[in-house]
Amino acid sequence: MKIPMTVTGAERLKQELHRLRTVERPATIQALAEARSHGDLSENAEYDAAKERQGFLEGRISEVEQKLGNAQIINPAELDADGRVVFGATVELEASKAGARVTYQIVGEDEADLKHNKISVSSPLARALIGKNEGDTAEVQAPGGLREYEILAIRYV
Repeated sequence: MKIPMTVTGAERLKQELHRLRTVERPATIQALAEARSHGDLSENAEYDAAKERQGFLEGRISEVEQKLGNAQIINPAELDADGRVVFGATVELEASKAGARVTYQIVGEDEADLKHNKISVSSPLARALIGKNEGDTAEVQAPGGLREYEILAIRYV
């Protein structure tokens, strides 16, 4: 199953994978070798910690490789979306009641980061926005009740 991911998100994962393989893995192998040199492995806390770290590291490498292998990389700038909100779009919204303006980019699950105004494509807000056009209103059922957002602008960057 292909998982949608922006170009930026895929690049970030590629950089992480490179760092894990070229920096973290060799450091962990070195730590294991050093711990082994201290003798009795049955009571060697350094060895146990290094072995645990190696297990975590190899698991993460495998996970990142799998995510990249299953990624459907989408470049928002190359989309022909007819002005509709789609995956990768950056959407400027105005909350109907509060009048507050917010801008979000709709991204893959692993890329979501509210601090950087990136919301997951599977979030209730993103699901309400997908397929809408500028000027449309999206309704979202939030814990505090129904919220309405007017779509002010849609960009594909």
